[in-house]
Amino acid sequence: MTSSQPLTVPGYAHVYSGKVRDLYAPLDESGTPRNDQLLLVASDRMSAYDFVLDTPIPDKGAVLTQLSLWWFERLQDLVPNHVVSADVPDAVAGRAVLVKRLAMLPVECVARAYLTGGGLTEYRADGHVSGVALPEGLVDGSRLPEPVFTPSTKAPMGEHDQPMPYAAVEAEIGAPLASRVRDLTTAILARGNEIAAERGILIADTKVEFGLDGDEVVLADEVLTPDSSRFWPAELWEPGHPQPSYDKQYVRDWLTSSASGWDKASGEAPPDLPEDVVAQTRAKYVEAYERLTGRTFS
Repeated sequence: MTSSQPLTVPGYAHVYSGKVRDLYAPLDESGTPRNDQLLLVASDRMSAYDFVLDTPIPDKGAVLTQLSLWWFERLQDLVPNHVVSADVPDAVAGRAVLVKRLAMLPVECVARAYLTGGGLTEYRADGHVSGVALPEGLVDGSRLPEPVFTPSTKAPMGEHDQPMPYAAVEAEIGAPLASRVRDLTTAILARGNEIAAERGILIADTKVEFGLDGDEVVLADEVLTPDSSRFWPAELWEPGHPQPSYDKQYVRDWLTSSASGWDKASGEAPPDLPEDVVAQTRAKYVEAYERLTGRTFS
């Protein structure tokens, strides 16, 4: 839980704050919170290595919200989404959406089109990622033959998500639902890469969230953003080393550099981000939005 106090939003009751999002329930005419909808507010908070950093990234919440809305439109033939309306109170305009309240699935649905990050660490250990065998000889940044589903546990705040073999997903949510979210997750990443490739961006991997509206699987939270995905400039892609990116990997890299003075293994909270790192991170998020959508961020 972050130390910052949630906003007061007239007509809504605050119900939960996660690492980077705040949830509010609309109040009915009697002042009672409704149980069928939520106001999902994306804050400017930044999380990294299971910590919420003390330094916010200006406009981050607005970029993630606007980009998710753009992607939801381009994915709606694949899967319905949770958006009810983008017409929200002025206090959170641009960075909030009114959504259906869903029964969220207890699995982090991750797909990878390129090998890097935690997936690369797993692969180097035994040639597998989340129990999926991959070809020999892959390096950091290698393109995979096709997107693979590499789910993880949905850990409580402050704990680390752990890779999950597919059989564990079946045990958690049942075989038919496991098959459905696996196919949807890889299809979302494949569609995302079809669209992003035309705009000079590779989407290395992504994490999506699903919920149930009755028996219907619904795409929720955010989708194909710099917080939930790795975006690489296509013209600079070169397997064999870490890739330049338009996402929060830039913050992670600074935190683990000698410049930060922070020891990831110490258990201590990371230091404040310097102004130049904040400005560069904001610029990367905005550039990702503008390159993908063709719109000017304002």
